Amino acid sequence: MSDVGGLGVAEMLLNTGPVVQAVLVLLIGFSIGSWGIILYKFVQISRARSESERFISIFWESKNLAAIHSAGLGLKRSPIAQVFRAGYQELLQLTRAKRQAVGAEGGFSTDLGGVDNVTRAMKRQENVELTKLETGITFLATTGSTCPFIGLFGTVWGIMTAFLGLSAAHTSNIQAVAPGIAEALITTAVGLVAAIPAQMFYNFLTTRVRLLATEIDNFIAEFLNIAERHFLS
Repeated sequence: MSDVGGLGVAEMLLNTGPVVQAVLVLLIGFSIGSWGIILYKFVQISRARSESERFISIFWESKNLAAIHSAGLGLKRSPIAQVFRAGYQELLQLTRAKRQAVGAEGGFSTDLGGVDNVTRAMKRQENVELTKLETGITFLATTGSTCPFIGLFGTVWGIMTAFLGLSAAHTSNIQAVAPGIAEALITTAVGLVAAIPAQMFYNFLTTRVRLLATEIDNFIAEFLNIAERHFLS
């Protein structure tokens, strides 16, 4: 344990007032929470991307939508596989309704909605999948934006308390308040330690989610082209 002005860091933390200690506990809680979210979201998004790449390969290698649907059942972490499943199920309902309409009336009823129904089903599932990926990431933004100010509040409070103690002691010797100022500055350092990685990983994870959202949109467009050309024409 390193020393600062003859005081160990642990000793300095123990000597701080209750307000500064409360600020430190809050900042440490933010830091622990943000690192837990960072690790979880990093694994979740990495798996989502990996399984989505596998599903896209299966989609383009296979010509049978039923076979693609069966293969996608094992890729539960892939948002693209889940979006495909929603579109495939809606497409099955439309083709069944189309056959019934042809048998009953000799034509295809425009009331069935056609490709618009498939589009809505896939977009709805896309929103569900993106919400899963984005849940928790906003906590990182909150940590990155608020922790420096929380730490600054602890520092200001600690310095104010140190100078009040100097006034009560009727002395102007700066050495009398130096330990108190050093203790107070720790909250600013802890606030930055909590905020910097949280903000960095917020930007990183948000970018990864946006890339996945773009890939989902591109897949939906390709799937709708295939569905309209071969099933809903």
